[in-house]
Amino acid sequence: MSTDQAPIAILSALPQEQEGLAHAVAGLQTVRRAGRDYGVGVLDGQPVVLALSRIGKVAAATTTATLLEHFGARAVVFTGVAGGVGADVAVGDVVVASGFVQHDMDASPLFPRFEIPLTGTSVQAVDPDWSQRLLEQSRLALAGHTFAGRASRVHQGLIATGDRFVCSADEARALVQRLEAAGHGALAVEMEGAAVAQVCNDYGVPMAAVRTISDRADDTAHVDFPQFVDAVARVYANAIIRGLLQSL
Repeated sequence: MSTDQAPIAILSALPQEQEGLAHAVAGLQTVRRAGRDYGVGVLDGQPVVLALSRIGKVAAATTTATLLEHFGARAVVFTGVAGGVGADVAVGDVVVASGFVQHDMDASPLFPRFEIPLTGTSVQAVDPDWSQRLLEQSRLALAGHTFAGRASRVHQGLIATGDRFVCSADEARALVQRLEAAGHGALAVEMEGAAVAQVCNDYGVPMAAVRTISDRADDTAHVDFPQFVDAVARVYANAIIRGLLQSL
């Protein structure tokens, strides 16, 4: 495939998740824009731009808008970690997003809870083709992998985003109950995806996302998180993203 076309944006929240990818990029150049560093080059024959979303919805939206406006990204693929809230989603599993909902969006009674005001929708869509590719590569990357004596599994479903690190069992349970009452069955919770998806949808640019489950969004989340990112999530992200690029 020609490398003179618009780049694919590879977006992550934390630097550890992109270390392996950055080292493999040919002709890597760093571009400073909007207070962020963007890595531009070629990876596995594809023009790419690597970026860190930073943490939270506003930061992620700023980064995404820059990727689209300044770098002209033709697609955005997000990889990162998340807390598992689905009943059968365990630490060491992967969730490929089928859509995103903002669990802290509440403009009621002016609008229904979780609905993005003036849009008529609560769930931010992801691109079906890119998501299917990401799902296939996730299954290939996790084949034969285990974590804590359990085979790692790949799930696909709704991911909830909010500007809060959910780290207690009671909070996670209440969050799930609120979403389910509105018809939203989330598998994972994190802090950036819905914002990235909303910006991409506004621009009409394909977006897909995969999250490795680092904890159960409960009282052990702050303990599990740092070590997990280094030991597991970085390895998964590298395999999944490189497999995706090589399959294009």
